[in-house]
Amino acid sequence: MSALFQGRSLRPWLLVTALALATPLSASAEPLGLSDALSRAAKADPARPALAARLQAAEAGVRQAAVRPNPVVGIEVEDLAGTGRYSLIDRAQATLYYQQSQERGRKREARTALARGDIVLVRLRDDVRMLDLLHEVEVAWIEAIAAEAEARLAADRLALAERARSEVDRRVKVARDPLFAGARAEAQVAEAASALAEAKARAANTRRALAAFWSGGEIEIDPTPLEDLSAADKVAGPASPSDLALLEAGRSLAAAKVRVEQSKAVQDPTWRAGLRYLNDGGDVAAIIGGSIPLGRYDTNRGAIDQARAAQTAADLDLIGAKATLERKIAATQTSIAQKAGVARRVAAEIIPANARTVDLVREGFNRGGFSYLDVIEAQKALIEARQRRLAILKSFQLDRAQLDRLTGAHASLIPAPESAQ
Repeated sequence: MSALFQGRSLRPWLLVTALALATPLSASAEPLGLSDALSRAAKADPARPALAARLQAAEAGVRQAAVRPNPVVGIEVEDLAGTGRYSLIDRAQATLYYQQSQERGRKREARTALARGDIVLVRLRDDVRMLDLLHEVEVAWIEAIAAEAEARLAADRLALAERARSEVDRRVKVARDPLFAGARAEAQVAEAASALAEAKARAANTRRALAAFWSGGEIEIDPTPLEDLSAADKVAGPASPSDLALLEAGRSLAAAKVRVEQSKAVQDPTWRAGLRYLNDGGDVAAIIGGSIPLGRYDTNRGAIDQARAAQTAADLDLIGAKATLERKIAATQTSIAQKAGVARRVAAEIIPANARTVDLVREGFNRGGFSYLDVIEAQKALIEARQRRLAILKSFQLDRAQLDRLTGAHASLIPAPESAQ
């Protein structure tokens, strides 16, 4: 039982910690910390194996982009039928040829570079996905520790109500208070017991939701980390390297598409060589030839302009995203500092003042100077102050989790990717 119930007087400095964490952890289970929760979720990530398949697909794209155009082998028969001297089939001529297109403008190099960019993009997209997953886990862990703290506060509220009921019962028995005071005290206990049951159910649900990120099972939660306000005293790091790298990869991919479209503007010649069989004389002659598009109408200008516009958009997106991330980091750090200040003031000033009021009112009530309603109001003010602090602490921790996501604080927990060429 909390120190609150060990005597008639309540020390404010003891109330802040004793009431918040009154119920001890079971000795049989180790409380689940944030790092453990994140590690479990990262190892059990069901979507992670799909990365290997995506990398294989991207690698296959690189191999395909690097291949040369296929050669062509063909046969042509001329003078097979006609009029006059060409009406007989024995004057036909057959040509067997080999034809090969020659890529110019470094088309193959441009295609391969674009395909290799897809490999980088696949890896970075998965890194960002993992950071989003770890953020979800961190939020679920904060919900769990906050729910546990709220359940312990509800237990303290019930203990307060039960103690007040025992004091009222004693006074009612000696006719110092009317019977309705006892009934009111019973109602307060019933209400507090119901609130405790609801708080325990919420805590159990948040634990199950957290454990669902891996194999599930029972976990123990210690709400002590909810009190950690040290993040407010630290300077936030830069924006997440993974997010910036993904944007940079998109920019590089847009530049690679420009080079591909530019290479298409260069016309490719086609060369042909073969043998011609002259049926009327049985002679064989070699042939050689070639062709190249004139490039008079289709110079791929529209596709080049489109790719360049996309590259410009990617450049601007990168600049805008950097500014947005920096702005969010600054705003979140400001919010963290503000909430930490409020939480510290509530703990140092408001809660002790309300605790002192509870002590004074209870002492006066036992002497007959106050009514039971005065005790209820004093205890209600104390519980509400502590509930307010818990809400601020939870909001602070959620902001800290958002700051962790913006700065990529948990990037080290991302498993190493599979090798790719």
